[in-house]
Amino acid sequence: MGFQKQMMRLLLVVALSGVCFAPRLAQPLPQPVKIVHPGEPAPVKLDDLRVQGYEALFSLDYETANRVFQEMNRVFPDHPAGPQCLAATLWLQELNRSRHRQAALYSTESFAAGEEKIDPRVREQFLLWTRQATQLGEARLKRNPRDVEALYFLGVTDGLKAVFAAGVERRFRAALSDSSRAVERHREVLRLDPSFRDAELSIGLHDFIVGSLPLPVKMLASIAGVRGSKKRGVETLERVAGDGHWARVSARLLLIDVYKREKRWTEAIAAARELSEKYPRNYLFQLQAADALIARATASRQKKDTVAFDASVDRIKAFRIFESLLHARTNGNGKRAATDLIHFRYGEALLSSGQPERATEEFLAAARQLDGEAALTTMARLRAAQSLDLAGKRPEALAEYRNVLQLAKSDKSREAAERGLRKPYQIKDQNDK
Repeated sequence: MGFQKQMMRLLLVVALSGVCFAPRLAQPLPQPVKIVHPGEPAPVKLDDLRVQGYEALFSLDYETANRVFQEMNRVFPDHPAGPQCLAATLWLQELNRSRHRQAALYSTESFAAGEEKIDPRVREQFLLWTRQATQLGEARLKRNPRDVEALYFLGVTDGLKAVFAAGVERRFRAALSDSSRAVERHREVLRLDPSFRDAELSIGLHDFIVGSLPLPVKMLASIAGVRGSKKRGVETLERVAGDGHWARVSARLLLIDVYKREKRWTEAIAAARELSEKYPRNYLFQLQAADALIARATASRQKKDTVAFDASVDRIKAFRIFESLLHARTNGNGKRAATDLIHFRYGEALLSSGQPERATEEFLAAARQLDGEAALTTMARLRAAQSLDLAGKRPEALAEYRNVLQLAKSDKSREAAERGLRKPYQIKDQNDK
């Protein structure tokens, strides 16, 4: 079970990071797509649509991204890029819609992650797009077995299917199979064209995931011929982030989480800041930067040879990010930002900084958002109760635990609330979940 949780978390990070290729850095945004009428020549290139679609996608503008990729699919009906991009957009939109999932990914208190059900219509459409992308890619390979672009898109589609199998269908063996097939396809791409740096993304990620497995699982995997190395995986992702073409942004996104897992906080902060500056409308990148700052502050505080002032500076910078996001109240698309998620993450940052009373205020603010997500509201109530316990306010904590029992649909949330009713919460209890 530990292996399954670890694998699902890593694969979900892939999904949130944009499992397929991304727009080039420093690439100017093309002019809006001109709709083409039947019989007219295509006025735009496939690459122009790629750039425009992913600029929108990484700015959380799903409406524009879908429109652009639908146009790509119509103008280039024989290319697998259209359906593959549409599948990736659909999956990312579903994940980003669920602020509960985002909170679980960022939070150490990820007790409720993965218990939500995806809309059957979303699942059906996702499978339709990936099936179409696979069929188009295979058709191109039949015409030309050395078509590296077809191989690349087939591998990318396999990687996307792996994310879906693990994160939605909970089919971990299928996810490993799809992931391995993606790696095989991309190794074939590199054999045919060693300069195709983007194909190394899935290979580097696969190396890191397998290299991160617990030793007993890793040994079993090696018997089956599955091997990996965290170090080699990180080096490969860094190479793609520096020298890749379409996959540079995806590699940078993946590296943020990889750096945090490896406790390379400074590099995680730098990568998150770079992306938040490039995509200022995407508040998730700013949350990543704040999370890395808090993690570095916590690590600094635990080291006696580190100046405490540095930790204080990091915390202040992180708190300013949260305050700025809450002050803005809307994102760059004119829609309400996910204020419940921002309040929740702010509460987590305050709690890890030893400020349970202020953390309680943020968790309750998250729970009281009128447009808040039900699952995140439950998580926020539970964390508020635990914060009240840490602040020594047991009667108030008991009241919040009872609120959780009335709201919780998750067995794990209910168990945590019932445990809180029996005895006051302590920080070490989070390791028992």
